[in-house]
Amino acid sequence: MIGCAQILSGALSRVRPLSWRAPLRSLGIAAALALPTAPAWAHPHVFVDGGVDFLLRDGTVLEALEVTWLYDEFETLYILSSHGLSLNDEGGLDEADRLELVRLRSDWPDDFDGSAHLSANGVGVALEWPTGLDARLIDGRLEVTFTRYLETPMPLGGGPVEVAFYESTYFFAFSATKAPIVLGDAGRCDAGILPFDPDPQDVELQAMLSSLSREETPAIENVGALFADRIIMRCA
Repeated sequence: MIGCAQILSGALSRVRPLSWRAPLRSLGIAAALALPTAPAWAHPHVFVDGGVDFLLRDGTVLEALEVTWLYDEFETLYILSSHGLSLNDEGGLDEADRLELVRLRSDWPDDFDGSAHLSANGVGVALEWPTGLDARLIDGRLEVTFTRYLETPMPLGGGPVEVAFYESTYFFAFSATKAPIVLGDAGRCDAGILPFDPDPQDVELQAMLSSLSREETPAIENVGALFADRIIMRCA
């Protein structure tokens, strides 16, 4: 991975405080204590499966990304606790609580940086703020879906379109586990996942990152991009 050799030369010695996550952590302490051996104690602290679908118009124009996050069981409990919500007797959410969760999670933090980073021919493509959030529980895990419209719909056919699936500080580890779908009039487009394939330097860097606490974040700018799964769409 480009840049890993320089990163391993001591950049992790500098950390800066996290911002918007702190209130949620303090509110969710009961959930944290309930699962002391959960993976959230090492960096990355939150594990999210999911993926990205592509919404097309007329088979030739990319209009939006449909994003899916499926939180790990620990973070699901953490989120529910932070919002003062609890499971019902069937282990799910009452509809009133589900709708309240949708309302609360729709208030995105000011420093939200996506997770779905779109580019075409190596050039970043701007996306609008998330809209249309929905939430539900699946086998004890919180699934969140939302839409990211392109600021300017993009004609296709000039090469592959790529979405890097990551959070910049690597506090959240995103894994593309949901096969991508081309929605709308798919035309002659198809999509697939290019999984992150670590080399020895990546593994060493991940081990160094694991020493960071929840109150610390790497000084390495955009470190999450180094470990990103990528979702590729190609159109004839």
